[in-house]
Amino acid sequence: MPNSQQKRVDLVIGGAGFAGLALAIALRQSLGQRFGVTVADPALAQTPSKDPRSTAIAAAARRLFEAIGVWDDVAEGAQPILDMVVTDSKLDDAVRPTFLTFGGEVEEGEPFAHMIENRHLIDALVVRARDIGVDLRATAVRSFDTAPNGVTALLADGSEVRARLLVGADGARSAIREHAGIAFHGWSYDQSGIVTTVAHERPHNGCAEEHFLPAGPFAILPLTGNRVSIVWTEATHEADRIVALPDDEFHAELEKRFGLHLGDIKVVGPRRAFPLGLYTARSFIGERLALVGDAAHVIHPIAGQGLNMGLRDVAALAEAIADAARLGYDIGDAQVLERYQRWRRFDTMTMGVATDGLNKLFSNHSDVLRLARDVGLGVVERLPALKKVFIREAAGVTGDVPKLMKGEMV
Repeated sequence: MPNSQQKRVDLVIGGAGFAGLALAIALRQSLGQRFGVTVADPALAQTPSKDPRSTAIAAAARRLFEAIGVWDDVAEGAQPILDMVVTDSKLDDAVRPTFLTFGGEVEEGEPFAHMIENRHLIDALVVRARDIGVDLRATAVRSFDTAPNGVTALLADGSEVRARLLVGADGARSAIREHAGIAFHGWSYDQSGIVTTVAHERPHNGCAEEHFLPAGPFAILPLTGNRVSIVWTEATHEADRIVALPDDEFHAELEKRFGLHLGDIKVVGPRRAFPLGLYTARSFIGERLALVGDAAHVIHPIAGQGLNMGLRDVAALAEAIADAARLGYDIGDAQVLERYQRWRRFDTMTMGVATDGLNKLFSNHSDVLRLARDVGLGVVERLPALKKVFIREAAGVTGDVPKLMKGEMV
């Protein structure tokens, strides 16, 4: 007998981060009021969002947010990255030579990325989703049962939602992926990324900096005003020690790596350390199930591509679902899901291998490897055409780009 609390929709999404909300909005907007979408995540109870982190939004991802109608609501608080500087040195070196610089435009007048505070973008996505009729539930997908003609998601509040497809967008520790029995293969780097926000005296002029130090990259990413977001890689035990330091000692460690080029600095946000690793789901799909974002793959932040890879998942899956729905096909059919997996798996594996190689090349104390990489960076610096290729790759506009990443609706 059907559960009296059971709701029927076309799509259930577990996870209300960037990926889950963007997917819900894109499909509801494209397929209209008759296409029912439920998004379930306990984080929806926290309104407005209190996420203290900031994120680099590549040009292709920004086009997606424009297409789904949220970018104009956050653009004023987004900082364009206008330049990029790459240095390589030891921690105590008196001079940090610049080996590589990038102009920050993927096309004339279009920065290759923007920095934005997560909470502003999450809030805009929630408002947009609610305005167009997405069913938002402040609870988790606890379990689910699949059948030939649908999937029933049991939510933690005791209610049930029956749909044609379930999407796991619930992060690296995805309960949905685990319930489906999909293995998550990979390894920890025994590194952690320390993240915080820093205010400084002099203007950054939209310049991002990546200092390659033996322990790992130290990234300075510009925010609006005289503020930057720091992503600071250390061995896990060292990161834990640094985060636990008293404020004055933490400031001393930070200043040693940050330098004095922006004048006096002050930590103005919470400091946290996140473990780093490389993991990929054995399959991005299951029976009436698709995984997106960190639920499908986790990569090192050395290239700043983690979120943007997740949004490319969203764009590819949205296009596969929308095409199937318009043709009258079952959106949870295996062929629809296989199209999504074929589209995304090779790209994901390629980026994983690339970031893994970069981390091994730069996060070490070898003088031989340091010389080799510095020569390589110097060669790239002298080849403008090659630098343009790298900028376009970082912007996410190369390869088989889904419509949403071109700024087009699916």
